[in-house]
Formats: sequence, structure tokens, C-alpha cells
Amino acid sequence: MAKKQFKAESKRLLDLMINSIYTNKEIFLREIISNASDASDKLHYLSLTDELAREKMGELSIKVTVDKENRILTVTDKGIGMTKEELENNLGTICKSGSLQFKEDMSEDEEKDAVNIIGQFGVGFYSAFMVADTLTVNSLSYKDDTAYSWTSVGADGYTIKECDKQTVGTEIVMHIKEDTQDIKYSDYLDTYTLKRLIKTYSDYIRYPIKMDIEKTKEEGEGENKTTITYIEEETINSMVPVWKKSKSEQTEEETNRFYKDSFFDFEDPLFTISVSAEGVVSYKALLYIPAKTPYDYYTKEYEKGLKLYSSGVMIMEKCSDLVPEHFRFVKGVVDSDDLSLNISREMLQQDAGLKTIAKNIDKKIHSELKKALAGDREKYEKFWKAFGIQLKYGAVAQYGIYKDQLKDLLLFWSSSQGKLITIEDYIKTMPEDQKHIYYACGETVQKINSLPQAELVKAKGYDMLCLTDEVDEFLMNVLREENGKDYCSINSDNADLLDEVDEKKAEQTAEENKELLTFIKDALSIEDVVISKKLKTHPVCLSAKGGVTLEMEKYFASLPGEDKEKVKAQRVLELNAEHPVFNALTKAYGDDKEKAKTMAEVLYAQALLIAGLPIDNPSDYAEKVCSLF
Repeated sequence: MAKKQFKAESKRLLDLMINSIYTNKEIFLREIISNASDASDKLHYLSLTDELAREKMGELSIKVTVDKENRILTVTDKGIGMTKEELENNLGTICKSGSLQFKEDMSEDEEKDAVNIIGQFGVGFYSAFMVADTLTVNSLSYKDDTAYSWTSVGADGYTIKECDKQTVGTEIVMHIKEDTQDIKYSDYLDTYTLKRLIKTYSDYIRYPIKMDIEKTKEEGEGENKTTITYIEEETINSMVPVWKKSKSEQTEEETNRFYKDSFFDFEDPLFTISVSAEGVVSYKALLYIPAKTPYDYYTKEYEKGLKLYSSGVMIMEKCSDLVPEHFRFVKGVVDSDDLSLNISREMLQQDAGLKTIAKNIDKKIHSELKKALAGDREKYEKFWKAFGIQLKYGAVAQYGIYKDQLKDLLLFWSSSQGKLITIEDYIKTMPEDQKHIYYACGETVQKINSLPQAELVKAKGYDMLCLTDEVDEFLMNVLREENGKDYCSINSDNADLLDEVDEKKAEQTAEENKELLTFIKDALSIEDVVISKKLKTHPVCLSAKGGVTLEMEKYFASLPGEDKEKVKAQRVLELNAEHPVFNALTKAYGDDKEKAKTMAEVLYAQALLIAGLPIDNPSDYAEKVCSLF
């Protein structure tokens, strides 16, 4: 029989198909099974109005068969089938889609969206050439009595001849390539591999996908005991995904099992969010928030994203565009038939539909978390322990673009209440005369509560937010204010903790000791030395001028690289003029300036230690302390 040539510059197109459009060889099985599903959909749809189609339609299913010895992989469906002319048109012209033509041929009165077919580009079939050197398509159309066989070895062309197929439908026979040094094509003849690919890409095809699985069993007893090998047909796919069920039909056990099986977690999720949206873009989603931080969450290997399905076929393993960075811990699936697929079905064109879904998912996650914060604080605090820092980073990211969206989900440790609270909780308990929302940063809550600067805040009866994450100082700068009250560090000169009388007294003391303060500043080579307006019983504390705080300096110091040395706070030593140490320092300055210098160096080192900063020479510090006795 004479070989026919492909149309539409097929040699170049076929080469492009095999080498460029698809980046992952294993998706060939997804494409072939999707075509089989489309063929079944067509026959089922026609059977509703076409008596002949109804007569020819049996139980619709898809069969995957392996012949390892002859390196043959076959996918068989019981769908609509193809006539000789349809084989010629659909397979002889690359990028000619029989599925798309089927929808276009429907009359205007028919609902074209009623039959859901995704194979609209006419290219998926040829992806099989990535793993096979010969493709044979045996097909019998429901409206024909003669079956035909289409065979091709690639871009050189194809042949069509009659064959003796007796049942309506199509079988795709793939002769798998020989193994090479780089690629083991034999894997696609392995039952375990095929089952994995079906479960990964085609688990929710609506028709059963069956395989003959070799099994063994023991018969007899004792010396007569023998092992029997037998073949059993097994349905590989789940068919009906749990997320396509209504919320009332979904059981907690079912959704939890799906989560653990799909996302490899041993624990049940903390939150399960089910979404069914109808509108311009219709979709269903099943979202999960894990109970604990994944082991690789803070590594480069962790990838955010949701599984994306269309018509039961997995399009993307992790679609990062569907979940915002601040909710990157969310796992789950999204299924929509309204998205624009690109030609390889491996990624999405950037269309409004995808953005709409992503925006709605963002709102839904926020809504569920806000509901838990208000109604189940214990559960929310468990979530906060695992992912609270991610929300903080989300509020800081991109110059605070999401701060207004996320701030009502943030929790902070309250020094006076001894528990986690929201900013709203803090403001509700503020005395009328309190001007600021006070906070302090440190390594632990205990160390923060022990800061000298905290005494005056507590003495005033004000609450203080204890911040222990490295991002917190940046977070406060981004949040700025709430309900007209600004966030104010207890280290700030604007803390307004002294009354007017004490304020004037501190200013007078500074003026009276101006010479001493300048002396200490020069001796220590720091930005400034001042009379403190924050201290109550402690002799000294350390603060900073300018935009870089002490906590920021510590954060940058923890980063790798030499540039960290360039980020330094402008350090300010604050002295408590009411403390006996200040009187001793003043006396030493008048009697023995060298001793005064030593005392100043000791006090500065103490201030560094209290602030959680290192001192350059601990031995020298110890010697100077001893020299003062």
C-alpha cells in the first residue's frame, strides 16, 4: 500500500512536537488516555440523541495493555471510533483536532459546553513519538461496518488499510523505542511505572482505566504448598475526585485521606477548605493547611503551588500562580474547565481566568483563617506556631503591599497579659492616656521583659508587644500605625514615657552634665551619650539613632558575606541620672578622669550585653571591672 505524506509541513511540525513542545516524555500517556476519554465522551453525548450511537455504546472504559516481549504498549477505548476519512483528516494533518471539529459541527441549538473535551489542538496524539518508533491506530467508527488501521513511523508519512477490529472504538498501539545510554524507554513497559503515571496524570478521568495485573497466591499446605500466578484486571484510577463532590458529601475521613496520600503527610491537615465557585470562571478547589511546617519548608527545594486539573486531567503538578507567597504553605487542588490551555497542556497562558481564581483563593484562605482566629483560638494558635512567621514576611514583602490584608491575622505576645493577642486586642485594653502601641524586640520574651527600658512602660501600666522573630523590627516599620496609634519601640526617643516635670528634669540634668557626656562619647567613640528618659532602676541601656535599629544590626550580622559589616546602628549610650552609678561616674570625672573612662567602658560593655550584642574583648572587660574595686 502506498505511503501517504503528512500535510501542513508535517516533518517540521512533528520534529517540533517531539523535541520542543513537550518537556516531559512521560506525559505521552496522559495525552493518549485523554484522547481515549474524549472519544468516550463523544459517543456518550451522541447516544443521548442518536439511536445508532445508543445501540453501539457499551460500558465505556479504557484499557492499558503491555506486551514486554514485543515492546508493545496499547491503549484501547470503547468510544466513538474513526472512519477512514476521519483517520485521514485527524491523524494525517498535524494540529487538526477531531475533538475541536466535533464541537464546531454541533448545531447552534446544542449546548456546546455540555460535552467537555480538552483535546482541541490535535497534537497530543503525536507526543507518543517521544517514546515510540511506530504508532498504529486501529479504529472502528460507531457509524461504520469496516475498521481501518493507520500506521506511521514518524515524519516520513503514514499508511491506512482495512483491519479486522470487531468492536467500536480505537486502540493506539505503540512500539516502544529501544533503550539508549541516556534514556531507559523500557520503563514505559513496566506495570508499576504505568500505574504511577495513570495515578499522577489521569486519576480523575471519568471512565475506568483498567490494566491486567499479575498476582500470586499460595495454595495447598506443607510440602504440597505451591505458588500460583494469575492475571487479574484492576481499575487503576479513582474516577470521581473528592473535590468534585459537594461539601455535604465530603467526609472528613475522605478529605484527610486524600491529603495524606497526595501530599505525603503522616498527620491530618489542620484546616480543610472546600470551594465550589460558579460564574465567569467556574472551578472547584480543595485546599489544606498542614498541622506542622514541612521539613523542607525553609529550603530552596520547597516549591509552592496547587495541583491544577482540567476535565479530570492533571495539567500542572504545582501551579505557583494560584497561591500568593504569603500563603505558600497551602496545599491542594484546583479543577476548572474554563482556563485557556496552551498547546502542550503543560502550562497556562496568562489569562484573566487564572488571575480570577487566584484572587478568590487568596480571599477564601484569609476568610477561613479569620474565622478560626475568632472562633477557635487554640486551633489558630497552633497554625500560628507553624506558619505565623510566613504571614509576617508576607506583610513585609514588596514594601508592605499586603500589610492591610494580613495585619488582622497577626499575633503578638503581650507582656502584661502573658499570651498571644491581636492588635485589636491590644488597642481594646489601652489606657486613655497611652499615645503609642509599645513594642520591644529581643531573643526571647523573658529577655525582653528584663530589658531596663521595659520598666518604665510597665510602671505606667502600659502593655508591651514582645517580638522575637528577626523580621519583627521590619514588620513594625511597615505597619506604622493602627487606629491613629503609631507603633513605638521602647528604645525610641519618642516613647513619651516621662511626664512633663520629669522631662524637664532630664533635660536640665543633661545640660548640667554636658561636658561629662561629651567626654564619655569621645572616650567610647560612639554616636552619642545621653541622659535617659526610659530608665527607672537600671544604670544604663543602649539605643540607636537613624533608620538602623540594634535589632536590624543583629539581623544583618547573622547573614553570610562581608557586606554585613557595613550595616551598623548608630549606637547611643543612655545613662540613668537617678542611679548611684551615675553619681559615682560624676565624682570620678571630677577626681580621676582615667577612672571615669574605665567606668564608662564598663557601663558601655554592660549595655551591649543587655542589648544582646557582643563585646569585643571579654578579658579586657573583666580586668576593668576588677580594677574599679
